[in-house]
Amino acid sequence: MEGEIYNAFKVCITALMSLCYCYIVGRIIPKGTQRLLAILPVVALFLYLPLNLCAVNLSGQIGFMLSWLGNSKLLLFAFGKGPLSSDPPIFLPCFLAIACFPIKIQQNPLQESPQRTHSTKNHTHPPQEGHHKENPLPQNTENIRHKAILFLNYPTKALLFVMLLHLYNYGDHFHPNLMSLLYCCHIYLALEVTLASIQAAARAGLGMELEPQFREPYLSSSLQDFWGKRWNLMVTNILRLTVYEPVHNAASAVVGRKWAALLAVMAAFLASGLMHELIFFYMGRMKPTWEVMWFFVIHGACLVVEVVVKRKCGTKWRLPRALTGLMTVTFVMVTASWLFFPQLLRDGVDKKALEEYAAAGAFIKDISRAVMSRIL
Repeated sequence: MEGEIYNAFKVCITALMSLCYCYIVGRIIPKGTQRLLAILPVVALFLYLPLNLCAVNLSGQIGFMLSWLGNSKLLLFAFGKGPLSSDPPIFLPCFLAIACFPIKIQQNPLQESPQRTHSTKNHTHPPQEGHHKENPLPQNTENIRHKAILFLNYPTKALLFVMLLHLYNYGDHFHPNLMSLLYCCHIYLALEVTLASIQAAARAGLGMELEPQFREPYLSSSLQDFWGKRWNLMVTNILRLTVYEPVHNAASAVVGRKWAALLAVMAAFLASGLMHELIFFYMGRMKPTWEVMWFFVIHGACLVVEVVVKRKCGTKWRLPRALTGLMTVTFVMVTASWLFFPQLLRDGVDKKALEEYAAAGAFIKDISRAVMSRIL
């Protein structure tokens, strides 16, 4: 355990030093090909760093934050785009935090709600009884209310995640379908709790409001709603900037804007599939089976069909939201059980991850006991 922590520390220091170099490059080299050539060695280094870790959870998280998101942000930065680029340039600590972590600074913190417990088509709250447009609720009141919801929401999900880990002790007695449900809950809770913890630390350090990473994906009414507005929104934003918009702009002149949008959607899902295969390789160090790639290809194709059907049918033939929500969540869970989880289960990555949770818990308990014994 101590050796892996030391390796993680070396990886973090290397990443920070590399990003300081990129920050200096951005100040002295203009955007374009020259800046790209100066940054490419760091991109290659970030692809290599997760290989220095053996722990499943650490290698997966470092691969996600540096090899995928960090590299995407640096490539955008090379051309003066993305969250790392601004005029005037952002200060160094903010540059490091945005480059390292899956965070996005909230542009209008008093107007944007950090998390929705329910939403309409455009994700705005309907007028409440007694409050009309002429006399809206004060923005500060709304902001405080949503912060209170977050204060209760994330600890609840953290508690559910801990309870879920204990349920795995009885996994041999559970039906395979129930285990698939638990794995789906595990992925969601682990991601949201981890990203929320990172976001809380970054918010405290930067003193800025940050965009939420999830918007209650289990309330999705369609695949478009799930992938575009509710699930892992930092990835959605990065894919939009790095894949969707370039493909859309290039294809618009050939096939028109309407069909270019559909091609761009498929390209974004293909890119997401490739990056997930890379992260799975970091976690298991096994030859890719491309099942995860097919998971995203199928979802991309189904989302394209969904968009086309909506265009053809308009609002006249819309199914009830409760029904479409159930269909969406069921489809995501079934396809995940079919294509997303098998590679992790076959390689024993799930068991290694659970062992690491147990080891981390024991390590924290030992440190706590040592500290308490010295205090008392």
